[in-house]
Amino acid sequence: MEFVSSFNFAMCIFFIVCYSYQMIYIAVPFVKKEKPHKAEKQHRFAVLISARNESAVIANLLESIKGQTYPSELVDIFLVADNCTDNTAEIARACGAHVYERFDKVNVGKGYALNYVLKNIKEEYGEDRFDAYFVFDADNVLDPNYIEEMNKTFSDGYEILTSYRNSKNYGDNWISAGYALWFLRESKYLNYPRMLLNTSCAISGTGFMFSKEILKNIGNWNYYLLTEDIEFTVDHVTRDYKIGFCKNAVLYDEQPNTFSQSVRQRMRWAKGYIQVFCNYGKRLIKGTVKGNSFSCFDMSMTIMPALITTICNLAVNGTAFLAGLIAGVSVAPVLSAVTAFLSSMYITMFAIGAITTVTEWKNIYTTTAKKILYMFTFPIFMATYIPITVMALFKKVEWKPIVHSKSKSLADIKNMN
Repeated sequence: MEFVSSFNFAMCIFFIVCYSYQMIYIAVPFVKKEKPHKAEKQHRFAVLISARNESAVIANLLESIKGQTYPSELVDIFLVADNCTDNTAEIARACGAHVYERFDKVNVGKGYALNYVLKNIKEEYGEDRFDAYFVFDADNVLDPNYIEEMNKTFSDGYEILTSYRNSKNYGDNWISAGYALWFLRESKYLNYPRMLLNTSCAISGTGFMFSKEILKNIGNWNYYLLTEDIEFTVDHVTRDYKIGFCKNAVLYDEQPNTFSQSVRQRMRWAKGYIQVFCNYGKRLIKGTVKGNSFSCFDMSMTIMPALITTICNLAVNGTAFLAGLIAGVSVAPVLSAVTAFLSSMYITMFAIGAITTVTEWKNIYTTTAKKILYMFTFPIFMATYIPITVMALFKKVEWKPIVHSKSKSLADIKNMN
């Protein structure tokens, strides 16, 4: 049992070494000022949307794009109706989008859909028609000044940008709130500090933009892992690109509110992190050690150490517990170590959730009671990643669509108090 105590202490130190810098991130927005924008240029944008049976929500996104303060003649919307069996394509056409219908039951997933629509755009419009490309999910809704604000930051010289991710359905239950609070924290206390410190941000699934130069460099969208957003991020971070962040460009998306959907989605994410590390881990380590790249270190910490410590803790403490029962010796030290680990995790996650809730209070659209309640359930939501991660190691995981049913305009979202 002495070994178990020493091991748990070592894992605790390892975790602190890996993530203590993220505690510094929390202070950055309060002590460091943003740089003023450079002269703004007018750019022509293509909006890319991958949609699979999204008839319930697609009109809200398209209307929010059409209602932008940015000149509408500089924005074209392209939607790929990916293996749809409903009338998503018809609704999108009626809303003014250029629609491509794709039917491929073998190459399934958002990465393949993006590759398909980009190939069609290249064939029909050439490589230089658009200065940059936005990527949104079909359930998103945008603030009216979203593209205008992104254009300001794009004019500063960033080739890749991500934005502030908020939620359409924060108040549904503890599951949707857990997702939403995590993404708010990611925007406010990960990506925003990274931007202020002039290091690279991370793309998070939707609400991002890349320039035509990036597209020319990669040839087409060739990111097909289960977390294609993280794959795209890591690939470009290891190529020394700095991904920017625009805090004034806000989008809202729908979070799962059933545990079964949540498990399926987060298992895909967990498996995707493993895939990304297996494919790009050497490049990240090389960039960290030989290239002295803090961004490579930061992305390495994002996709791997928490997974390693979780699995190691479960394996060692679980084995010690069973061995103690078989040998008839006290397993109290093991139970104590596990209790300490879970308690410290709860306190840490509660602190992160509470700080985010208080500072982003006005951006959370639900009742005061729910805002307070979900600070306490946030650590429980995060703790459910532990069994999900373990399952992802041994289970075959495939991309499957998440059902979206929250048909809400921006006014509906902001009237949820």
